[in-house]
Amino acid sequence: MELEDQLPLRYRFEKVVTKSYDDILSSCEQLKETVEPDYKIKISGHHIWLHIGMLHREKHSPHLHLEIEKMEDGNTSVRGLYGPDPVLWTMFMFLHFVVAGIFVIFSMIAFSKWSLNQSFGFDLLVMFAMVNIWFLLYFIARLNRKKGLNQARELEVLMERILE
Repeated sequence: MELEDQLPLRYRFEKVVTKSYDDILSSCEQLKETVEPDYKIKISGHHIWLHIGMLHREKHSPHLHLEIEKMEDGNTSVRGLYGPDPVLWTMFMFLHFVVAGIFVIFSMIAFSKWSLNQSFGFDLLVMFAMVNIWFLLYFIARLNRKKGLNQARELEVLMERILE
């Protein structure tokens, strides 16, 4: 997988493996005990989450979510999603909603002032600042993603150990 060449912030993939669904879950349970301090593995139904262990976790550390499904031909479909730490992702989404809310409020104020023939320069300045903050948040997310690429590769190796 070429993680660094992908455009989206949350890289997705899908692969088909010959290992059965039950074998994947059992190998995941066995591996869970051997990698415990360095990695954390959670299993719930047909979902597996791979996290970097608390000793090595950084604010930019990714996690890998795997969704395992049985196929009719006996193979197993594995869909994966790399993502940032859920707390960091929630904070970024909150900041995006705040910035969008401020943008919408000041655009309504600017339109009202424009229709009343009042000065609305400050409102346009705030709207311009919100657009710049949107871009800043995007580039910070890209930077965090780039910092976490080495750990994403570690999670990929862990996933390959489970799927072998």
